[in-house]
Amino acid sequence: MNLYFNINLAEGYKSNTQIARRLTEDWVLNNSYCPSCGEISLNEFENNRPVADFYCKKCNEEFELKSKGGKLSSTITDGAYNTMIERINSNNNPNFFFLTYTKELKVNDFLIIPKQFFTPEIIIKRKPLSENAKLAGWIGCNIDIKRIADTGKVFLVKNSKIIEQDLVKEQFNKTLFLREKSDNAKGWVLDVMNCVDLVRNETFTLDEIYKFEKKLKLKYPNNNHIKDKIRQQLQLLRDKNIIEFVGRGIYKKIKYEKI
Repeated sequence: MNLYFNINLAEGYKSNTQIARRLTEDWVLNNSYCPSCGEISLNEFENNRPVADFYCKKCNEEFELKSKGGKLSSTITDGAYNTMIERINSNNNPNFFFLTYTKELKVNDFLIIPKQFFTPEIIIKRKPLSENAKLAGWIGCNIDIKRIADTGKVFLVKNSKIIEQDLVKEQFNKTLFLREKSDNAKGWVLDVMNCVDLVRNETFTLDEIYKFEKKLKLKYPNNNHIKDKIRQQLQLLRDKNIIEFVGRGIYKKIKYEKI
């Protein structure tokens, strides 16, 4: 994997936005791979396709690319709010690649967030454009990736360090089971994942997760068995090798590259 862009491709472009898109898309095509099956190259959809930028011929996973210069921030600017919400709720929502690069046009961070981690809660509505704007009233959105569980942030490159491909595939495929769950069931798993992330220590206790009972009750007011649900999700996360069970109500996080 060559972390530098092919700057020769910038010739003929005047817009910095067009140059960045050309260079980053070319880099993904020539250096990335499918995080799901390990296929050594991705394919590019035709221009202006509204749903995704790349796809894998082997396993049919689809990917959209978001890129920016500088460091990876906790929020990513996206397009129209209503369009994004519709995509999240559809069956063909793609996985998202996020790529950042340095002034030297070298990849700094490159990660994928699998589509099962995209929920309306992480999409933040921006203020409508003013009446004096060309697109007056248009409402955009931001993707708040700090609301996504660490397990859902799968780095292929972190601080210009290439992550071993087998580790990338392992982390990506661990959570595919979420795609088969109902929205409510998936929501419970993701919420407990986030509760686990909020515990600072690598090892944590069941009682520490119980402290989030009131917070979860606010989201699920009709559920009178919050602690039972917490234990159920922890058991599922243990079975899926996302956390480890140490014994007597004690668990251990499995480390991943974090933002």
